[in-house]
Amino acid sequence: YLTMSGRENDRIALVEAYSKAQGLFRESGSPDPVFTDTLELDLASVEPSMAGPKRPEGRIALSGIKPGFATALETEYKKPGEGNKRVAVEGKDFDVGHGDVVIAAITSCTNTSNPSVLIAAGLLARNAIEKGLSSKPWVKTSLAPGSQVVAAYLDKAGLQPYLDKLGFNLVGFGCTTCIGNSGPLPTEISKAINDNGIIAAAVLSGNRNFEGRVSPDVQANYLASPPLVVAYALAGSVQKDLTTEPLGEGKDGKPVYLKDIWPTSAEVHKFIIENVTRDMFKARYADVFKGDENWQAIHSGSGLTYGWDSDSTYVQNPPYFEGITPSPKPITDIKGARILALFGDKITTDHISPAGSIKAASPAGKYLVDHDVKPADFNQYGTRRGNHEVMMRGTFANIRIKNHMVKDEAGNVVEGGFTIHQPSGERMAIYDAAQLYAKEGVPLVVFAGVEYGNGSSRDWAAKGTRLLGVKAVIAQSFERIHRSNLVGMGVIPFVFEDGLSWSELGLKGNEQVTIRGLGEIEPRKKMSAEVTYADGTKRDVPLLCRIDTLDELEYVRNGGILHYVLRNLAVA
Repeated sequence: YLTMSGRENDRIALVEAYSKAQGLFRESGSPDPVFTDTLELDLASVEPSMAGPKRPEGRIALSGIKPGFATALETEYKKPGEGNKRVAVEGKDFDVGHGDVVIAAITSCTNTSNPSVLIAAGLLARNAIEKGLSSKPWVKTSLAPGSQVVAAYLDKAGLQPYLDKLGFNLVGFGCTTCIGNSGPLPTEISKAINDNGIIAAAVLSGNRNFEGRVSPDVQANYLASPPLVVAYALAGSVQKDLTTEPLGEGKDGKPVYLKDIWPTSAEVHKFIIENVTRDMFKARYADVFKGDENWQAIHSGSGLTYGWDSDSTYVQNPPYFEGITPSPKPITDIKGARILALFGDKITTDHISPAGSIKAASPAGKYLVDHDVKPADFNQYGTRRGNHEVMMRGTFANIRIKNHMVKDEAGNVVEGGFTIHQPSGERMAIYDAAQLYAKEGVPLVVFAGVEYGNGSSRDWAAKGTRLLGVKAVIAQSFERIHRSNLVGMGVIPFVFEDGLSWSELGLKGNEQVTIRGLGEIEPRKKMSAEVTYADGTKRDVPLLCRIDTLDELEYVRNGGILHYVLRNLAVA
């Protein structure tokens, strides 16, 4: 790999020598390695798989996509009996329905670093064109590899024109659809979806498919290999079983199945050998750190400190160090805290701090409008993470997040970043409520279920939580990295003891929470929270403090890792 990708010869020699010295090379004559665990796998049992409709770990066999979506449509999306529902698209000669693939994207550097699947996608496109197939008109298609080399070898192999004919034109290099940067769907398709409650689908070769991440118009998102992305653009729906049903009708009038256009391993290997070369990598990356003319033309200031621009809506001086003292103040108890949110299981960092598009009606959108930014220029949360004013407003603002404090007239949990301010009972955006609580001097806590904070290791999920005034997060369990990030921002994570959960405690969100003894807190100390219900009754809830190490305890005592580092630098 190092040789093929154009690394320097001395680096290649060093890696080889080191690997051999460490016993990592398996050469002829080497003794069989001994492993602590072994796994026997019948390779004949391996089948094509995807993941969806809303979590990367939700692996499902290709043959199970159709029935899996049907089940999700009835249970997850609450659309029983609507499997065949289709609605007209204004001004178009086609309609859309549940499960229709409106986004098919070959995206993300993970899959696009693998020549075999990119070549396979190109060959499948070639075979489809030769059979007379085309992408369905409601599918938005794109190709955004993570490397310029991909564009080079697809072009050299003569495969890019076939991808172009199916709509998989090269749109750029780097993160696009996977992080919500695919741009809006055509207006008429978006309107048909949203006006009629259509559960549309996206199929992409990205890394993550968390709720609300890919597109605000799409609720069912599936991860797939690049050739399967092309196949679903041809099929147009996840309500079609690609293992048994035809993708479409060929120019000869006969049905064309996926197996009819899937390239052989031998053909893929032949194309790689002929078209992916070391010289290609060296040529494309010889001046990678110089950048192109546009990069070189960017003006940058000089000096030891950054020159903050108070008018910038992209980069602002964050408030992390406001009020910092030479030595840390004692940790104070959390008294009479209000509940900002009651979340369910598997709340991801995308739920907590979305990276996708910014809605004009959201607190972040209103902030940008107030600063003379037009909605067309909002960009998205990921590009504005240098501005805490935007990111604070975006915290818990995912359009698919469900705060169980907020329900409609039928008793269903409402989607979106809302909460109920207490004791007023007024429904408002989570950011607005947090600001109101801050003015009132009221501390905040968040309750959650299992695996709170799973997904991307997004630092803003912890930063935003802290800046909203949340003092503690109480959950059934935490994802490892997010727990650590919360500690790093001075937010104390607690887990329920004795198998409890907020739902078993009967919490509604109008309770008050007090946690005493924080001045004597220790790693993994057993503690308790006093919950005061709306009727005045109280209950002590056993908790385990998930500050896990003495170092983490120091971070919390300092008000977070940033304060800890700054104080240590000051005395160095």
